[in-house]
Amino acid sequence: METRQIQYFLEVAKREHVTEAADALHVAQSSVSRQIFNLEEELGVALFIREGRRVKLTPLGRIFYERMKQVWNMMEDAKREVEEYLDPEKGTVRIAFPISMAAHTMPSIIYAFRLRYPEAKFQMNNGLYSDLIDGVVNGEFNLALIAPMVNQDKEKKIKGATLFIENIVALIPIHHPLADRKSIRLRDLKDDPFCVLPEGFKFREQVVQACKDAGFSPQIAFEGKDIDALKGLVSSGLGVALMPETTLIDNTPRSTVVIPLNDTNLTRTVGVIYPTQRKLLPTEALFYNFLLETYERLNEFRN
Repeated sequence: METRQIQYFLEVAKREHVTEAADALHVAQSSVSRQIFNLEEELGVALFIREGRRVKLTPLGRIFYERMKQVWNMMEDAKREVEEYLDPEKGTVRIAFPISMAAHTMPSIIYAFRLRYPEAKFQMNNGLYSDLIDGVVNGEFNLALIAPMVNQDKEKKIKGATLFIENIVALIPIHHPLADRKSIRLRDLKDDPFCVLPEGFKFREQVVQACKDAGFSPQIAFEGKDIDALKGLVSSGLGVALMPETTLIDNTPRSTVVIPLNDTNLTRTVGVIYPTQRKLLPTEALFYNFLLETYERLNEFRN
């Protein structure tokens, strides 16, 4: 089994199309097809079901794909580790994060890190809560910011640290009857239509549970695919939304008001996680320690 065969197989499996895989690899389609055929001959099984120009993994192909992804990630990590050992300040950080951190948290911390290490590079992804955990465990990336912080006793394959705790606040239309209040209780919004993230988002679960803890079930009127979509819905007067406080820093939409909530339990923990079964690469270790150092200082300042 050759490295080229693994690379071509992974690309075809990801795209489910030989021609598109060949284009992405900058090689001839015939070369990709030949390598896949040779790999199947060597293994003695069909890895793909051919459907015209498209292909789909067979059940055995799916198992092989998951294993080869891990192998390929380990090989790439090994090459990067050698390169970064010589100069960790010029390496790459592979990190993922929830979409709610895309507008402020991630750009701010990367900007601060690049001030200290200007030649460091980043490969970034975002995903749902479970995707972030699975991605760290499976080697798709080595670091992830996550909220709420993972229960490390439950997730044995993950370690990490809580970076900070942020408040959950209410975002309401500017003409809402409660818009002039300094603060409100969550229960004050029980008769309002709520704008929430789609099913599967951890923050949606937290919003729904917080409302139930306050004694009511939220009237979910609209779903938005991300935090910015929720802001737009509230700005249009279509409902109210709960938001992590950091998502509104320097980014509160027109025609809305941010109001603190008196409910003392309405916070979320934000942390960083990494895998227990792999060592962080040198540049990622630099970034991890930078996160701990930065937020420790910020938390001391806040207190």
